[in-house]
Amino acid sequence: MKPMKFAKVSEAAVTRAIVGGFAKEFSEYTESDCLIVGGGPSGLVAARDMARKGLRVLIVEQNNYLGGGMWVGGYLMNKVTFRSPSNRLAEELGAKLKEVSPGLFVCDGPDITSKLIAAACDAGVKFLQLTSADDVVLRNNRVEGLVINWTPVRALPRQITCVDPVALESKVVIDASGHDAVVAEKLASRGLIKLKGFGAMDMVASEDAVVEKTGEIYDGLILAGMSVATAHGLARMGPTFGSMLASGVRAAEIAALLIGSRAHVKREAVSVGD
Repeated sequence: MKPMKFAKVSEAAVTRAIVGGFAKEFSEYTESDCLIVGGGPSGLVAARDMARKGLRVLIVEQNNYLGGGMWVGGYLMNKVTFRSPSNRLAEELGAKLKEVSPGLFVCDGPDITSKLIAAACDAGVKFLQLTSADDVVLRNNRVEGLVINWTPVRALPRQITCVDPVALESKVVIDASGHDAVVAEKLASRGLIKLKGFGAMDMVASEDAVVEKTGEIYDGLILAGMSVATAHGLARMGPTFGSMLASGVRAAEIAALLIGSRAHVKREAVSVGD
């Protein structure tokens, strides 16, 4: 390979490209079809499926990386498992799976996680990393957006953390934040819903139940992934990820229906007004 001759670009031009690109996209996504809190497997799948339908989707992720715990699997060993038939969802992403016993498949965490992130990006999903969901936008007893702030703000001493958050609006919010269920917790703290807390380990029961219970817990708020377990008192499951993908698929289907029904109601209202 011949030595590269890089283009002559100034430091100021690089800064302008970063600031200008971020500011333009951030401004465009102050309003979206769906805000998803959590860029783990369930959030990424939901975002990918919705973006493929032409919907405007933004993922808010408190870490600087996407993928959640799927990178490192269990006990810091970077293998993740899938039970049939969820292996098909992983294989559709292009991940290489190996069946190690009847119905149990294993693959490399970095392999499937990188492919899932790429699939979301290719579908047109946008991201805000190092961003925390501090609260919800609540109007007429409906969740209509998120209050966000930079995650590092939480690490500052209280006496210098006078950093006001900003708000984003959306037609639907999906809480895919894992066991913390951070968005649902904001409603629970106000007595609007009750969270039962997740139970002890029972993988077989939990995976089926998480997918079954994925859905709208409050007007405008859908739960996906392990936030479902926290809300409904379901068992924890450990490093098996089939239900995370399946829950994301189901959450996207429900969100798309809600967005469609809201658009229909809005059109009817306009027609009546005319």
